[in-house]
Amino acid sequence: MASRTPKAADGGEATPVADLSYSDAGAELDGIIEEFETGVVDVDRLVDQLERATEIVDELDRRLRRTRMRVEELVPRLEAIGSDESEDVSDDEIDDETVDDAESDALF
Repeated sequence: MASRTPKAADGGEATPVADLSYSDAGAELDGIIEEFETGVVDVDRLVDQLERATEIVDELDRRLRRTRMRVEELVPRLEAIGSDESEDVSDDEIDDETVDDAESDALF
């Protein structure tokens, strides 16, 4: 079976899904779904639209999974940085700052 280049709604070649931004891919998917829901799908384009919708869903799902993995990787690193910084401040430093603030408040 020969691979077909998907066509855009205006008849030109569609942008490869991997090249679309997440929001543009979502908007295109919404448009395809709207066509199906209204029942105004050109029979000649039906299979092409279904293939394109499937390709978009697969790409968006891949991006979401990749993003989730990166977030799960980065959050512990950020938490570790935050806990390291809070441990760097000793009780003596906190007490000294409190005394300095109280003295400066008394001057004004």
